[in-house]
Amino acid sequence: MILTVEELKAKLDAKEDFLLIDVREPYEYEEFNIGAKLIPLGNIISAAEELEAWKEKEVVIHCRSGARSAAAQEILLSSGYKKVFNLEGGILAWKERIVQ
Repeated sequence: MILTVEELKAKLDAKEDFLLIDVREPYEYEEFNIGAKLIPLGNIISAAEELEAWKEKEVVIHCRSGARSAAAQEILLSSGYKKVFNLEGGILAWKERIVQ
């Protein structure tokens, strides 16, 4: 399942209840972030247990461009998570279309 940056912005503005995860590396997160929980892709398998409460709820994952978040999405889906969305275009798309 894919989510556009415009759809994510609307969810954030509406203060919807979902978990937003950034799977980039800490240095990337420090350079620019949108307030997501930082869980680098290499840690997503171990974090899947820690995030157990979100298995039935909505989870949105993003990275720089969408590739790492797609991998993280597959890991969570295969771990039994039901509603995992990948942010199309990642932070690059966010910077291009949302940040003015």
